[in-house]
Amino acid sequence: MAECFCCFRCCFDGAGFRHIPLRELPLVKLDTSQMGNDVVIVKNGRRICGTGAALANAPLVQDKAYFEVKIQSSGSWGVGLATQKCNVNKVPQGNCTESWVLRHDGRIFHDSQEKGKLSVLPEEGDIVGLSYDHIELNFFVNGTSANCPITGIKGTTFPLLYVDDGAVLDVQFDKFYHQPPDSFNPIMIEQSLL
Repeated sequence: MAECFCCFRCCFDGAGFRHIPLRELPLVKLDTSQMGNDVVIVKNGRRICGTGAALANAPLVQDKAYFEVKIQSSGSWGVGLATQKCNVNKVPQGNCTESWVLRHDGRIFHDSQEKGKLSVLPEEGDIVGLSYDHIELNFFVNGTSANCPITGIKGTTFPLLYVDDGAVLDVQFDKFYHQPPDSFNPIMIEQSLL
């Protein structure tokens, strides 16, 4: 019994234990090295304003990823996916083969072609959700599916946001406003085990 008490006391005293600091997991946020020249990113990589586009710092490599964008101030804006080859200084996005974007007018563009149109236009204060499973990109407005899937997305893609004409967007890569679709999760950053 004395041995048990001794071990118990060691736990509280810390004898025999060494403090190992926990490493914080990297955060998914807008990437200041992948943004347009006239873009401003604030709020720890969560808010975009100015003119141009920015990619997130993590590609969508997991099976089912979800993120949300809140329209803080209206103007010209777009949200979607893009490869690192897209020109982040160009607006609007969706005019090249490297981006798939929902624009402020509810139209979805890729390669300068309209690929769909939402029946409900997102407005200032609304939350636009995006889910991607490497087959379909789907959009949600205030938690309701827009029923306008986009397919045929190729390459390693990243979340993309662009702003112009006074638009301000806030992105949520976790702690969502609305429940993601079943089995969709926040974007994860790949980490090496070595």
